[in-house]
Amino acid sequence: MTLRKGVGLPTVGEFGDPAVLLELAVAAEEHGWDGVFLWDHLLYHDQSWPVANPTVTLGAIAAGTGRIRLGNLMTILPRRRAQTVAREAVTLDRLSGGRLVFGAALGSMDEEYAAFGEDPALRTRAARLDESLQVLTRLWSGGPVSYRGRYLTVDGVRMVPGPVQRPRIPVWCAGRWPGRAGFRRAARWDGAMPTFADYGRERAVPPEELAAVVEFLRAERGSLDGFDIVMQGWSPRQDPAVYAQVGLTWWIEAMGWWRGGVAEARERIAAGP
Repeated sequence: MTLRKGVGLPTVGEFGDPAVLLELAVAAEEHGWDGVFLWDHLLYHDQSWPVANPTVTLGAIAAGTGRIRLGNLMTILPRRRAQTVAREAVTLDRLSGGRLVFGAALGSMDEEYAAFGEDPALRTRAARLDESLQVLTRLWSGGPVSYRGRYLTVDGVRMVPGPVQRPRIPVWCAGRWPGRAGFRRAARWDGAMPTFADYGRERAVPPEELAAVVEFLRAERGSLDGFDIVMQGWSPRQDPAVYAQVGLTWWIEAMGWWRGGVAEARERIAAGP
């Protein structure tokens, strides 16, 4: 399988300017990248930093590009209303001509829940995420939807139009290895984006760690045909081809303030994938 390469852009700090994000996304398409993916935050650890809304920004990127895949890595779905997200996602998919990928996760910041009076407990967030994914994808079908869960209720609703992509917009879910729950969830959908408890920006992920994730997902699904394995990293510190050998299908080149900020992102994007 061909390894595709995308650009991952924060939406905070000096990247918290939607005009800058649009500029970088257009440059990514011009220089041969396969996708552009944004962070999803309401707040950031330093609340003096600007934060851009990723959904609005993706609308501009969808209108300003014609080829690249786009989406959030990852949409923090448990703190959003699934019915609103369903409409937003379909609108983005249609605006982009069927190029949206829908990433979904619990979120890394408890404060984005607790500061607004919402339960930050991981168990609650996980349950809301699972229910929200059920509601979201059923609403995308265009058929009548009734659903009653612990947190979400839908009473005989039909939403049209549906997305361009069929049978649905691809859904990727995040997981943090060696935890298993996130990967069991991801195995029910269309892709997985692992992060690792013991590895990150300063410690490259050993290929055998990713291989363990891939084998777990294969065991859960039975087959990985048509399933995406997605990982963010920093080349040339890490060689994407090494990870492709153990099953990676999408490499996301992670940009950020820790590697030179917007100026460095412009240079790296212009250098091509």
